[in-house]
Amino acid sequence: MLEQHYLTALFEPKSVAVIGASERENSVGNVIFKNILGSGYKGRLYAINPKHETILGQQAYKSIEEIGARVEMAVIATRPQTVPQLIEQCGRSGVRNVIVIASGFSEAGHIGAALERKVMEIARSYNVRILGPNCLGIIRPELGLNATFTKITASPGNLALVSQSGAMCSAVLDWAKANQVGFSSVISLGMTADVDFGEILDYLIYDSRTHYILMYVEGIRNARRFMSALRSAARIKPIILLKAGRHEAGSHAATVHSGMAAVSDTVFDAAVRRAGVVRVKNVGQLFYAAKALASKFRPAGDRLAIITNGGGPGAMAADRAGDLGIPLAQLSPETMGVLNKVLPATWSHSNPIDIAGDATPERYRDAILAVTQDPNVDSTLVMLSPQAMTDPMGVAKAIVEVSDKLNRRIICCWMGEEQVAAARKLLEDSGIPAFRMPETAIELFHHISKYYGNQKLLLQTPEPTRQFGRPEAEGAKMLIEALLAERRKVLSEMESKAILRAFKVPVAQTMVARTATEALLLAEQIGFPVAMKVDSPDLPHKSDAGGVRLNIGNAPAVRNAYHDIIDTVQKRHPNAKINGVSIEPFLSRPNGREIMIGVIRDPIFGPVITFGAGGFDNEIFSDRSVALPPLNKFLAKDLIESTRTSKILDQFHNMPPVDREALKEVLLCISEMVCELPWIIEMDLNPLIVDEHGAIAADARIVIDHAASASGDRYAHMAIYPYPVHLIQEWTMNDGQVVTIRPIRPEDADMEQEFVKAMSDESRYYRFMDTLRELTQTMLVRFTQIDYDREMALVATLTDEDTGKESQIGVARYVLNPDGESVEFALAVGDDWQKCGVGRKLMTALIDTARLKGYRAVVGDVLSTNTKMFRLMTSLGFTIHPHPEDTAVKRVVKPLTG
Repeated sequence: MLEQHYLTALFEPKSVAVIGASERENSVGNVIFKNILGSGYKGRLYAINPKHETILGQQAYKSIEEIGARVEMAVIATRPQTVPQLIEQCGRSGVRNVIVIASGFSEAGHIGAALERKVMEIARSYNVRILGPNCLGIIRPELGLNATFTKITASPGNLALVSQSGAMCSAVLDWAKANQVGFSSVISLGMTADVDFGEILDYLIYDSRTHYILMYVEGIRNARRFMSALRSAARIKPIILLKAGRHEAGSHAATVHSGMAAVSDTVFDAAVRRAGVVRVKNVGQLFYAAKALASKFRPAGDRLAIITNGGGPGAMAADRAGDLGIPLAQLSPETMGVLNKVLPATWSHSNPIDIAGDATPERYRDAILAVTQDPNVDSTLVMLSPQAMTDPMGVAKAIVEVSDKLNRRIICCWMGEEQVAAARKLLEDSGIPAFRMPETAIELFHHISKYYGNQKLLLQTPEPTRQFGRPEAEGAKMLIEALLAERRKVLSEMESKAILRAFKVPVAQTMVARTATEALLLAEQIGFPVAMKVDSPDLPHKSDAGGVRLNIGNAPAVRNAYHDIIDTVQKRHPNAKINGVSIEPFLSRPNGREIMIGVIRDPIFGPVITFGAGGFDNEIFSDRSVALPPLNKFLAKDLIESTRTSKILDQFHNMPPVDREALKEVLLCISEMVCELPWIIEMDLNPLIVDEHGAIAADARIVIDHAASASGDRYAHMAIYPYPVHLIQEWTMNDGQVVTIRPIRPEDADMEQEFVKAMSDESRYYRFMDTLRELTQTMLVRFTQIDYDREMALVATLTDEDTGKESQIGVARYVLNPDGESVEFALAVGDDWQKCGVGRKLMTALIDTARLKGYRAVVGDVLSTNTKMFRLMTSLGFTIHPHPEDTAVKRVVKPLTG
């Protein structure tokens, strides 16, 4: 049983004080106090203003310290210069949650930033949490709490809106009121000086009133916490996100407004896709996505069928679908047969399905029922344009009548206004999304269906490396440390390739000649023809500097090329340091395609892997995709296929398709490298030549830095915590059987379900405190799709020597408690494996993991009759305490500090 979330008092306060409450009409303090009074808030409300005896008929106090009763949350609606003193008063009075409305802090320059630092220093000394500054406030409709300075109210609902912009909150609220959309929470974050997106999402995961989350983002401060919370929330609740700053001007405006460093939009997009979140591009799309979520529209995939009574509108919808890469469904022969029977001979006989301008409600109904039953169709767009014979209301009624059979996979577009408005409203009131224009409907479908595609990315849990502890990888670390000790950051091509070779990236052999004679000897050793390139840390683009000569076929040509390269580069770049000329085989691959794979270090999200066209094509076409490591084969495939370049990797003109498996393998090796080498801040393989025989890097460049690795957490440089392969261990039981203890994976779902089903009724009841016989699908997802940064589940498995199949014999897990400092554990051991030491081994491993993460305590709730568990817990150093709420349960606690 989880304790209350540590932000509960901020978002569900039983008492609120408004500091700066005012009688002055339209002042911030006046609007906020009036809103709380008028919203039906049932908690205690206090007005703080030293100049008044009463505010709007309520007693006013000179300071919060004068109240003499516990205040759970305070709203400060005064000038920024007064905030430090007021935070100190709140701290002395025991107020632990404060909303700061005023602007004029870090977004306002150096003076404001200094003021913000002072506020945070005081707040931390009293353990005060701050929402804001520069925010609108919060609304909790079901609690009757509107602590904002907007004059627009929110109706109760199940959508949570979390926004860094107060103006965006107001705009969404205004739209929602006209569209009958309700909210569980409206939270304006402002500058996120303290409470940030990660913690808000944490809270919303536990909030039973919230089913869906809308976010407006301008910038983030802590990528790991943001990604961890985003991934955890997205596993349970759909998230639609709008971020400003897709282009330079917007990014600058967002930075000025939020006071945060700009985030690369391409990197941010890759991050939220990986988190299983849908990103929209404008406010209209956010509104429509909210509308669709409220209607529970649920496309099963992206294959779309379009039913229309006009060819033109159907073509417009198909064009927009093509723009967005939405495939139109190929109707099955069975569906075509049904449609031929129920539609006139003049119907289009293809998708879009044009059922003619005289289509009756019955014709629409028959077509919809036939198409939605087709296994090739994931969702259906039904379009109507008002024509002389059209009955918009009749068709709408026909759709509503059969809507229960359609599995929430239908959207409508009733084009026009006066003749169709009433019918469109009927559809909306019946929970069926209905739009005016086909483009809007298609875009809505695109964004909601993308949610399901992105969920597949969320499921991926790649290991950081398949070379864990391998000597060559350790050698790469030693080389980097030695280079940094020499105060070098830019590696030579030969050094870069040595690092890559340690992680099994195929590279062309490279040696550096410092004289023309050395160049001759090396060329003879490597074998003709050779490629020659200038070796200089100051020239990342060797070709532009005139420092590359290719296909050198004999000794005299090598001598001439050496002198020519040195002379040309010295003339063009007289200050460049030249170490010599690198000699390597000239890679002649007639079917080779040039690819570029890179690594960049994003200041917010850490290492990012890029993929695109190589050589000069990269600069000309600017075609690249990005992904956050770690990768696995599924994610590497997605990275490749997200570019236009992927098309030339198939059979192209007279060239056979390339070895895509080899290309994916290179990406996996690069992923492993950046996971294990936090010093790398830049890397370029350009070109990587790939053909039907494999892939090889012709050129490579790596840049390293000290600062990137300055942390005790081996993966602190990464936004997504990889599968913790270092926690895998083997243990031999007394009977000689070898048990593997490892973190759980999403693909363990079937094994986990079989384990629970095989438990006795008593064991299941002790574990779940419930009479369930198997896990629900939601529970199975929650138990196997975990975020290793904030929770852990260790399974004990045995492997059948003949079949290689794993079977689960026990599992121990913890989840981060809402207090943010302790974890709650659960333990289950199969009935046949109890009293074999499995439970002790699992719990010891789990406790060690929690201790390494820095948690303060491991706690658990155990049924009072579970004597075997109490014996085990006592032997492991847990103490037993009465449960604060349930006499049938006792709480066991093991401190991890001190």
